[in-house]
Amino acid sequence: MRTKDLTITWFIVATILLIPLFAMQLTKEVNWSGFDFLVMGSLLFLSGLAIQFVRYKLKTRKNRIIASLAILILLFIIWAELAVGIFGTPFAGS
Repeated sequence: MRTKDLTITWFIVATILLIPLFAMQLTKEVNWSGFDFLVMGSLLFLSGLAIQFVRYKLKTRKNRIIASLAILILLFIIWAELAVGIFGTPFAGS
């Protein structure tokens, strides 16, 4: 992987994490701890790395799109479970 790709991934992750940071300044409804930012940052960064891996390893555009969508769906399922506990696993505090 190229350094430029990692830099872009870090920039995208940081930009996404700015959303809850700004929201915390505007409302009391958003209350993230440092651990929340660490977990979400890790999930986003690892997802970005996985998508980059897919981009370099898969040959056809169709396969890249399918694999990237699978990664994003998995990310959203994990995020939803950690946020509200849609499956009731111990990870959500249920």
